Amino acid sequence: MADFAALAVPGVQALRPYEPGKPVETLERELGIREAVKLASNENPLGPSPRAVEALRNALGNLHIYPDGNGFALKQALADRHGVSPAQVTLGNGSNEILELVARTWLAPGRNAVYSRHAFAVYPLVVQAVSAEGRAAPARPAESDQPYGHDLDAMAALIDADTRVVFVANPNNPTGTWLSAQALERFVARVPAETLVVVDEAYAEYVEEPDYPDTTQWLERFPNLLVTRTFSKIHGLAGLRLGYSICSAMVAELLNRVRQPFNVNALAQVAGLAALGDTAHVAESVRVNREGLRQVEAGLRERGLGCIPSVGNFLTFDVREAPGPVYERLLRQGVIVRPVANYGLTTHLRVTIGTPSENGRFLQALDAVLKP
Repeated sequence: MADFAALAVPGVQALRPYEPGKPVETLERELGIREAVKLASNENPLGPSPRAVEALRNALGNLHIYPDGNGFALKQALADRHGVSPAQVTLGNGSNEILELVARTWLAPGRNAVYSRHAFAVYPLVVQAVSAEGRAAPARPAESDQPYGHDLDAMAALIDADTRVVFVANPNNPTGTWLSAQALERFVARVPAETLVVVDEAYAEYVEEPDYPDTTQWLERFPNLLVTRTFSKIHGLAGLRLGYSICSAMVAELLNRVRQPFNVNALAQVAGLAALGDTAHVAESVRVNREGLRQVEAGLRERGLGCIPSVGNFLTFDVREAPGPVYERLLRQGVIVRPVANYGLTTHLRVTIGTPSENGRFLQALDAVLKP
């Protein structure tokens, strides 16, 4: 048989697949335990909007019909929400697909993309898959006010004539750090006009900081700006895979040239449209997350464990040792968190904020695995 690994394009040959959080079903099957709690993938513990669930039920009878390939109704609703034209909206199979479309459209061998160390793992994956060069800028130091967060000056220093894309996560996953409106706007203004700036706002709806920017409002001033959002987090639709981007109509048209037909299924479209209208569910999700962050952060500090201040729906905490054994012992307690050593955080784990009872379960499990 031919060595197909050697025949793959160079970027793919060296790729390591993205590793998602362990599913509850897998853990329970492997260890023979029941009632495990998954706090690994930053999912909304309240689940989807009841309006979205009802919309899904009503749409089930039409599964034999292809979805609207242009996503007209959902794009119109998103355009109204952000004050843009529908021509500026691109729908994706999760915002991850938008990141991949960006890489396929603007990156190739001889071109490069810039992102921060400790940033979302998909950025280097999509860059490497198209055999482009990925440039990871040093992050801010651990003792700064945004530990391990984006150092925008360091990122700007890596941009050159061959840089076609810059990825900025705000807030950043897995650190939970964030950039102010002033700092980010100043950075975007420094980036050359021919370099696309992708601002990933997957967790934007959770942020309550007064100086956190909505960069979709900057598009008229920065035609090289593209903003991604997702329905997987605050809207609780991770299982349907739905995301989108807002950018100039010219950039959106190019993305649509490489976007696959019917990339967003009919159920995702109707659920997303319904979820957008359920502002009460969003507000309750924010409240539960705000209180949960306080609960978990206080619990970690009571146990002598430091954590990176976060404005997302997760906390990354320092176990002060190789985290693998702690992670495995938590699994045996029926609590799934997320290892982040692949992000360069070699003594840390990340925990999603859950319901009050799930947060309490996590802290109790920590007591069991960390006791002398």
